[in-house]
Amino acid sequence: MDRRIMGLETEFGLVHSAARGLPLTPDETARRLFRPVVEWGRSSNVFLPNGARLYLDVGSHPEYATSECATIEDAVAHDRAGELIVDGMRQKLESALAEEGTGGSVYLFKNNVDSAGNSFGSHENYMISRSTRFPRLVAHLIPFLVTRQLIAGAGRVHPAGPAAFGQRSFAAAPGVPSYSFSQRADHIWEDSSSSTTRARPLINTRDEPHADSERFRRLHVIVGDSTMSATTTALRLGTTDLMLRLVEAGHVMTDRTLADPALALRQISHDLTGTVKVELADGSRRSALDLQREYLETVSRFVQANGAHHDRVEWVLDLWARTLDAVQTQDLSGIDTEIDWAIKKKLLDSWIARNGGDYSAPRIAQMDLAYHDIAPGRGLFRMLEERGMAARLPGTDGSEARYAVDHAPQTRARIRGDLVKAAIAAGKHTTIDWVNVKINGPTQRIVTLRDPFLTHDDDAEAMLADLRADAETVQQDPPAPPII
Repeated sequence: MDRRIMGLETEFGLVHSAARGLPLTPDETARRLFRPVVEWGRSSNVFLPNGARLYLDVGSHPEYATSECATIEDAVAHDRAGELIVDGMRQKLESALAEEGTGGSVYLFKNNVDSAGNSFGSHENYMISRSTRFPRLVAHLIPFLVTRQLIAGAGRVHPAGPAAFGQRSFAAAPGVPSYSFSQRADHIWEDSSSSTTRARPLINTRDEPHADSERFRRLHVIVGDSTMSATTTALRLGTTDLMLRLVEAGHVMTDRTLADPALALRQISHDLTGTVKVELADGSRRSALDLQREYLETVSRFVQANGAHHDRVEWVLDLWARTLDAVQTQDLSGIDTEIDWAIKKKLLDSWIARNGGDYSAPRIAQMDLAYHDIAPGRGLFRMLEERGMAARLPGTDGSEARYAVDHAPQTRARIRGDLVKAAIAAGKHTTIDWVNVKINGPTQRIVTLRDPFLTHDDDAEAMLADLRADAETVQQDPPAPPII
């Protein structure tokens, strides 16, 4: 598809640190964090005026799902907007705790693993045509996703070496501190499954299009890391979109089926040279660098023959190539402001060079986590970005994310966002999902939006007009949304 809807879902790690006494439990911290959300939307699971979904997920995790985005730039901006929104909630909670005397600090981390080894996700959603042969798409996409961590991993420190995973472990030197490409790699167990928690697959195959099911299907990718860098996020989305375009066009591709995708994921993650050989189903062995080079060359030829389907394609291909070159040469200077795992590694290696030691140092573990702290002035990535040591997406200046906090992209999300704002102003209770907006009450009304590309709907406009008229009769100001 030349036009594609895409979006990201991010689960944030959450913890309260007390200045004195016992800290709040994770459950209590999450409940307090979402108190303004419940007061505003009567639920801990709400759609926001920018079209996004914000909710309290199982395990006391705040989760933010971006609205439907039709461009990489919008997806990156709305992903970052999610950080701004939940950080605004964090600031409100810290102020409330200070006023009541509890005090302490609340931390929100955009990462994928906690100190106890629990993993939480960052999921990608791509709209594909219903006519696409889904089993074929999954078969071709899995080897790409397994090796994609070379260009889109968030990086992770292993103070005592990678953990053991039974018969499917990657046997690095036990007890030796190390650094890996990916945070999620050690927590994925299957190639594809309809489950997201029990099996934890690379791709979730449950058929939930959130759109016209006769026209569209949703590809739900589970394996990606939460990325702090806008350029890494854009590369993660852009390369996957190009691969999807290739498969959807029916392009004949070499069979690169892996013998054990989950094992290969771990083996590749713990080899920063990209040269470890993983076994393919046909018995041959290939490196992640080899496979990624082949994907890049195939996609590049396809683009040359069929043209670029958006303005960012050449940039995506360039950064893809430069990142693979950096892995091959082990000279990261060309990507250490653009690719998360390389940005973080440069930061950690610089500290070790100044202070001695290795990745087992307690300070290194703190920095590894603090890189993902979303609080301005405290999170290490955001500090690097403000100092020009982490690149912004070319053509952007950071204001796009602030705008995306309050404004939906030009997709179906804009209609939903307008209805959300109008319903709140009118004091109406609503039931909303990705497709439907229902105004509850004695005379229920519902608008159904099955086309994610939709930017105008007559029924929605009529509902919007009625809600705005109702809002004029409301004597009090509507509650402010729980965002900045």
